[in-house]
Amino acid sequence: MPIYEFICLNCRSELELLVRSGEKPVCPNCDKSNLEKQLSIISAPSGALAGQTLVENCGQPRCCGGGCQSL
Repeated sequence: MPIYEFICLNCRSELELLVRSGEKPVCPNCDKSNLEKQLSIISAPSGALAGQTLVENCGQPRCCGGGCQSL
């Protein structure tokens, strides 16, 4: 049962939820299921997981190391 990061599109809450197979997650703050799954950065010993392409650091002070959009 993986933990996913979401943003609720109704109340704009940022959440981490344990999601079971076939389950539709619901925001605990507003009780709506209008959630958008967020991309998580996973660190692997080689710097990338198999099949992943590394993205350069954008140079912004808050950059997490890649895949950034305008901050």
